[in-house]
Amino acid sequence: MASAVSVGELLDDHVVLDLECLDRLYLNAYVPNLQVSGQVVTFMRDHLRCPIPSPAIMTRIGDRFRAAVSAFAETNDIPVIRFKADDRQIDPVRPYWNAARGPGVVAIGVAQEFQRVFTAHQRPKRDPSVKLFGFDKADRRVTAYYFSVLDADFGPGFVKICSWFPYPAKVWVNGHEWAKRQATKAGIGFTELANGFATSDDPAGLQAVCDRLGPAQIQVFFERWLRAIPTPLDDVDRAGGYWWELSMRQVEMSRTIVFDAPRRARAFFEAIVTDNIDVGRPDEIKVIFDRRIYSNTKGEFATKVVTRGTDVTINAFYEHSRIEEYLKEGRALRIETVVNAPNDLGCQRRLTNLPELQAKARAANRRLLEVQRAGQGCAIESALFERISQPSVEEGQRTGALRFGDPRVMALTGALCVALTATVGFTNKSLRASVRASSVAPTAERR
Repeated sequence: MASAVSVGELLDDHVVLDLECLDRLYLNAYVPNLQVSGQVVTFMRDHLRCPIPSPAIMTRIGDRFRAAVSAFAETNDIPVIRFKADDRQIDPVRPYWNAARGPGVVAIGVAQEFQRVFTAHQRPKRDPSVKLFGFDKADRRVTAYYFSVLDADFGPGFVKICSWFPYPAKVWVNGHEWAKRQATKAGIGFTELANGFATSDDPAGLQAVCDRLGPAQIQVFFERWLRAIPTPLDDVDRAGGYWWELSMRQVEMSRTIVFDAPRRARAFFEAIVTDNIDVGRPDEIKVIFDRRIYSNTKGEFATKVVTRGTDVTINAFYEHSRIEEYLKEGRALRIETVVNAPNDLGCQRRLTNLPELQAKARAANRRLLEVQRAGQGCAIESALFERISQPSVEEGQRTGALRFGDPRVMALTGALCVALTATVGFTNKSLRASVRASSVAPTAERR
């Protein structure tokens, strides 16, 4: 039966596909030269040639951007969706992605969201006739536009741009969708698993495709769509050094292990859930994430088993990030390291550091499985335990039951282990002496 097979045996003998791939990536886009108040003044006074930096300039740029978005949607017959406060933005857009016949902007979502933007205040002045303004960042509820796109390379994705200064933006793409399209172009056959792969006629080639995804491909996606959609900054601003750069906000690195039969996957996951409830403890997290844990390290160290219907997910947390493990479509194990703060793993946030973060997240996924394999390997399997503790017939001879845990039985077991390491062999007489010594030694020590 599958339940009698160990985790190690399942991994060694019943895996048809083992694939590591970047999954969902959620990125920040920011203008580096518009992050502090002095840069705002320089932008308005030196770049825009406005002698008095004021909030009116921000309003003018914002109004122009909003008008451009409305004209873009009307000209290209793009539906505009007004998101509600409790909407998960991807869900209302999904039908438009499914109905799209080719690459392009499939919908524009509009939402009122809190964003970190610049606000203006009047500065004290000696001459009442002269107005001077200062600028500070604050959280304000402003309009954000979600340009939902269907990309030739990445498939579904979106670029979100805030309509207020300094125009923070977000980018969302899916690494598995990119890998599917690149595998198709390369002629690699595969069958899909929900947000992943179930089989492939060239697993090594498919892994090589997944390994190619990095900052360059994501940057191309971003630049392509900034050229296609309205933006509050233009080519003149870009030439002046005012343009967006990407940094990592949330990165999901996945490992998908597909078994040759659903019952193998279920047996594996049941064993994992049973034996690894303590995976969130500091000593385990230290090994999995390869990070030092101090008394003042932030975050909760706990294992959370989340059940949604019949789906079970194991979560273990480290600072702002987590590693999760669950059964996908009843036939594959999915392990995901979800990095919500790159510095949790000792990486900087800029997109150029994605390869380093990806390598560390992949290593965390591998170490989790190694910990689980080693943990179960230290235990006696139920089938072996039954063979020891129940009567059996070996080579035609009936053997009596050994009461596992009985002092005499444990002494015999220890003597057998010692005898097995001897190079000269052993006899019944020498074995009896070893058993006697093992049985007497604890009594002598107590005296």
